Amino acid sequence: MQSRKGIIGGLLSLAVFGLACSVPATAKEDDTRVYRWKDKSGAQHYGDYVPPEHAGQGHEVLNRQGVAIESVSGELTPAQLAARREQARIEAEAAEALRQAAIRDKVLLSTYLSVEEIEALRDRRVELLGGQIRITQKYLDNLRAKLIKLEREAQRFSPYSAETNAPPIDEKLARELSETLNSILLYEKNLAKSRDESKQVQQKFAADIKRFMELQGLTHNN
Repeated sequence: MQSRKGIIGGLLSLAVFGLACSVPATAKEDDTRVYRWKDKSGAQHYGDYVPPEHAGQGHEVLNRQGVAIESVSGELTPAQLAARREQARIEAEAAEALRQAAIRDKVLLSTYLSVEEIEALRDRRVELLGGQIRITQKYLDNLRAKLIKLEREAQRFSPYSAETNAPPIDEKLARELSETLNSILLYEKNLAKSRDESKQVQQKFAADIKRFMELQGLTHNN
C-alpha cells in the first residue's frame, strides 16, 4: 500500500502538471513544456525540469495538452549496453547473410542455363576428386605393403627381435621404416580430406540445384 508521503508527492506532482497545462495558449510552447520522469522506486513525477538526481533515469517531454512529444533515454547499465551490442551484432550478421544469399542467387542464375548444366559440372568435379582418391589409395596400398616388408626385416634386429643378442637395427633401415610410416599417415590424412571434399561438393551442388529450381519456379522430380 502506498505511503501517505508517496500519495502526497503524487498529488503535488499532478498539481504541478495541472498548473503547467493551464498556461494560456498565447504563451510560447517552450514555456509550456512539462517533464515527466520516474524515480528509482518507480513513482511518476512532473515538473518544469528534471532534478539532477533523476537525470539518469530517462524522461519524457510533454506539450501543454499533456501529450509526450519527446522521449529521452536514461543511462544504460553495462548489461543493457552489452545486450544492445549483441543485438546489433546479430542484426549485422543477419543482414550480411541476406546479402551473401542474394549474391549467390545472382551468380547461380548468371552461370547456369539449366539443371543439366549444374549436374554436368557436379559430375566432372566428383570424377576429378574420385581420381585423386583412387591414386591416393593406390599409393597407400603400396606403402602399407612396403611397411610390412620392412617390419619383417626389422624383426631380425634389436629392439624388434625377441633374441637378446640381436644386433641393433641398421640406421638406413630404421630411417626407411620411419619415413614409410610417416608417409602412410600423410596419405591417410589426404585420403580422408579428399573423401570429405567429395562429399561437400556433392552437398553443395545438391543445394545449388535445389535453389536454382526454386528461382526458376521448377519442380523437383524426386
